[in-house]
Amino acid sequence: MKNGALAIAATTVLSRTVSAGEEEKQRLGLQLYSVRADMLINPLGTLKKVAAVGYKNVEHANYVDRKFYGQRAAQFKKSLDDLGLSMPSGHTVMGKQHWDESKNDFTDEWKYTVEDAATVGQRFVISPWLDESLRNNMDDFKRYMEVFNKCGELCKKSGMKFGYHNHNFEFSTQIDGKRLYDLILDSTNPELVIQQMDIGNMYGAGGRALELIKQYPGRFVSMHVKDEIKLPNGGGMDGYESTVLGKGVLPVKEIVDAGKSSGGTVLFHVEQESYQDQTALAAVKEDFDIMKKWGY
Repeated sequence: MKNGALAIAATTVLSRTVSAGEEEKQRLGLQLYSVRADMLINPLGTLKKVAAVGYKNVEHANYVDRKFYGQRAAQFKKSLDDLGLSMPSGHTVMGKQHWDESKNDFTDEWKYTVEDAATVGQRFVISPWLDESLRNNMDDFKRYMEVFNKCGELCKKSGMKFGYHNHNFEFSTQIDGKRLYDLILDSTNPELVIQQMDIGNMYGAGGRALELIKQYPGRFVSMHVKDEIKLPNGGGMDGYESTVLGKGVLPVKEIVDAGKSSGGTVLFHVEQESYQDQTALAAVKEDFDIMKKWGY
């Protein structure tokens, strides 16, 4: 019952003002890191091409000096609106420098980050990193997980939730004999801190998405949808790099279906970081077509 309540609460955050049918259409999005080179050259032109593919949601990976891809929050929201796009989540690293222990409060820089996220229309503020110094001992780690929870409280004031996005070290690192990813989930309040599961990043380090969804039902409100191929000469992330969905080693459709049915997942963001013989835009179009074929 608790896990079911978590999933319902996550869906409510996503769809406060949309019907059930509209909500289904809003599940699929694109993490803009997938087209990062194009976004650096021509962000608005690239967004137009992303919209033309059929994506309705995007997730940013560029927030610098209170600007998203060079535009202030209100201006960027208008740019998205003009293209029929929404940005329900975005990536900005919350680092140690954003928490002032002497004041027991967040710095103005992080408060502006949350403020701008709300202005641009985000429902989730996602931090995709955990500083290495916080992975060495339980005391430092636990203290910072409380900062995660406090950030959830800060985001809640603006109708949002804070979230964490995994890479690979969460599965290869242990503290006191316990896997870091389990510690993160056990130490954060799911009512305040959501998990964005990157199903590809974890693979080479031993993380298996289906096992996690079974272990922690209802906890993965957002998902980065990837497939991975093994590199013959190593490299990449633990010897793997991303590829078009369905062409790699992950059971991607089974994972996204499990996320939807029992993982609490309401947002599925395609992310492809390597393209083999394709352009980035051609790859994410193929990914989109595959996700639509699978019913997303």
